[in-house]
Amino acid sequence: MSEISEQTKGSAYRDAGVDIEAGAAAVDAIKQAVESTYTPAVVGSIGGFGGLYSAADFKDMLDPLLVSGTDGVGTKLELAQRSGRLTTVGIDLVAMCANDIICSGARPLFFLDYIAFGKLEPSVAERLVEGIAAGCREADCALVGGEMAEHPGTMAAQDFDLSGFCVGVVDRPKMIGPNLVQEGDSIIGVASSGFHSNGYSLVRHLLTNDLNNEELVSATMQNGQLLIDALLEPTRLYVKPLLSALEAGLPLCAAANITGGGITFNLDRALPDGLDAQVQRGSWPVPPVIEHLAQVSGLEEDDLLQTFNMGIGFAVICDQEAEQAVLEHFAPLGSYKIGHIIKASEPHGPGKVVYV
Repeated sequence: MSEISEQTKGSAYRDAGVDIEAGAAAVDAIKQAVESTYTPAVVGSIGGFGGLYSAADFKDMLDPLLVSGTDGVGTKLELAQRSGRLTTVGIDLVAMCANDIICSGARPLFFLDYIAFGKLEPSVAERLVEGIAAGCREADCALVGGEMAEHPGTMAAQDFDLSGFCVGVVDRPKMIGPNLVQEGDSIIGVASSGFHSNGYSLVRHLLTNDLNNEELVSATMQNGQLLIDALLEPTRLYVKPLLSALEAGLPLCAAANITGGGITFNLDRALPDGLDAQVQRGSWPVPPVIEHLAQVSGLEEDDLLQTFNMGIGFAVICDQEAEQAVLEHFAPLGSYKIGHIIKASEPHGPGKVVYV
């Protein structure tokens, strides 16, 4: 068989739907955004076969543990695609991962992304990565690598999907978690920025699927705010306030990132066996966009509470005596005492959330 020239091979791959030159252009376009996230611990630069990160800072820890988390943005991406507003979903991606790993008290170290395209457009890749880099800067987390893949024939040309992976570190003696939670502890809720990045299949079904693209970007809510602004508001990052609370010595026991499943099925993950979280309904404000969906949907409150965050994007459990100090620390984001820890109705069963 005759040897195929490099020119012919490149042309054949392009004919199959994959443009190597577009990939190279995309890497060039994102370089500045990626390097804007680098910390002194990053070794090397974009383009290597693996991201390098120094572990020298771990040497002062008694028992350093690596903590990892992975997630995606979900069907919120469809709204970004339809509206052409692409930078905020990258922040969502980082927040969905980083907000999870800080629940153990871990400090995020580095992040990797994966972006799949039907057809790779360098300008689209640049805007998506700009958002990811913005999220990484907010989380003090270095974007050390990633992958951009073209999937012709399996994805529509205009479609893309995002997923990410975050690694952090915590010193085992300083970890927080369910083992520290005791009866009588206070539950402090920290405000969300909206739906964050959960429940969008239902959100779209109820609020946007019947709108054409022109209507989508012009529709308003009862308060006059553009619906698309509220729906694409990026997920709030809780990294800095949570870590600064721990550094200040506030006696936090456990934390919960309120994502899909709402308070009902996320706060219980911060509970030990034998203790429940008693949550007071109406003890915090609900964002207008979530109120709007509640009115449109007619869903019962219990259904809403186990689907959406309802305005509480993060929760911390603390010693009752520290309640006021913790409320004041998180006050710039919006903080509320939403409940306390009680004996479980089933003393030997897993803890659950009960509403009063």
